[in-house]
Amino acid sequence: MIVHVATRQQRLVAALAVKGPSLRSHLVGLLWPEYPDAKALESLRVSMHLVSRQLPGLIVNDGPMLSLSDRVDVDLHTVRARLRDFRSVTSEVCAAALLGDLRDARLLPGWYDDWVVFEQGRLQQERLRAFTVIAMQSLDQGHCETAGAAAEAALEIEPLYEAAVRILIEGQLQHGNPAAALRNYQRYQEKLEEDMGLRPSDSLTELVTGVLAGQAHAAKERPAPANTSRLRGKPLLNHT
Repeated sequence: MIVHVATRQQRLVAALAVKGPSLRSHLVGLLWPEYPDAKALESLRVSMHLVSRQLPGLIVNDGPMLSLSDRVDVDLHTVRARLRDFRSVTSEVCAAALLGDLRDARLLPGWYDDWVVFEQGRLQQERLRAFTVIAMQSLDQGHCETAGAAAEAALEIEPLYEAAVRILIEGQLQHGNPAAALRNYQRYQEKLEEDMGLRPSDSLTELVTGVLAGQAHAAKERPAPANTSRLRGKPLLNHT
């Protein structure tokens, strides 16, 4: 069953879901920072009353402390628990599953309260670190596709994150796709120049140019194909 509540009540429930058990004084400063204390406390009381009417038992009132019922599952806490427990890639299947779950993890999209924006940024950084670990360990284990997907997920958060660009390029080179590696390097080089006026690090540039130089040398050393063309159809000369 889906229950729709007004925006003010949504903000109170969301704050308790994200922050956990909180003092009333903290909540009024968080949710109504522009109000005088008396008006902010009145807004909190009204919001609590309306939530309790629509969803009895959702908010636990323990004097100065408010919290959500223990029966409430908060997706954010589930994601963060997985991030805390994650240490290493145990298998390609597990890495791909975690990657899929984390790519879809968004905190209150479309909300722009200061405290929400702070928590959104915090979750973004936690996801970025996890994507980087998955990408690096998957690459070390030879799982190039998973490494590439994790690197791309990291770049969705930080498009100029060179560590992720390097993993993506190395994975494509290991997978035998130097053309894709070169395209990603050039795309990164152009965006870095456009946005920051900078150039890629020498080590990343050398990684790509070294591969290209090796390909050119191999092509030069490769013997030219013998002329094996054959004449088909009627002979050019008829002897009588």
